[in-house]
Amino acid sequence: MEDFSFYFGLGWEHIISADALDHQLFIAAIAAIYLLKDWKQVLILVTAFTIGHSLTLALSVMDVVRFNRNWVEFLIPCTIVITASSNLFQRKFTPRSIRINYFIALFFGLIHGMGFANSIRPMLAKDQGIVSSLLGFNVGLEAGQIVVVLILLLLAQLIVNVFRVERREWVIFLSAAVFSLSVKMALERIGSL
Repeated sequence: MEDFSFYFGLGWEHIISADALDHQLFIAAIAAIYLLKDWKQVLILVTAFTIGHSLTLALSVMDVVRFNRNWVEFLIPCTIVITASSNLFQRKFTPRSIRINYFIALFFGLIHGMGFANSIRPMLAKDQGIVSSLLGFNVGLEAGQIVVVLILLLLAQLIVNVFRVERREWVIFLSAAVFSLSVKMALERIGSL
């Protein structure tokens, strides 16, 4: 149980800490088009991201795959740029029109998982309870994502329903902000390739 708690904390910090801006931006990008009433869809979306993240992490810990850290660190903001860009072209916010987001979250979760895999692999490889450790990390990651998403959905609710800002304008504002920060992050990281 100590391993689970320790790795839960690592997963939580992986999303909540100030050093986790890239993951927070990705969550903001995938959640930008949703409102509080869409919480079930968003929960499935962040779970798809966690599944992708977990799969890459598990494969890395078992030493099935290895990734070049610099490329991964560059690709992470690129995934955010792509996700935020796709939001800018959304006209309708029906479940059918945004179904692609589940695949985006799953696929880009694989890339984001690569980013942390290089750091956590040595730690997890030494532990006897790899399953418990990975489970703890992923539950902590999911809990952190849910908190970030809840804050974003409450903010969207306030802006759209209380301040009467058009939903599309909110999506454009948040997505453009995320896009800008992510482009800056990608340009900073391209030099290390």
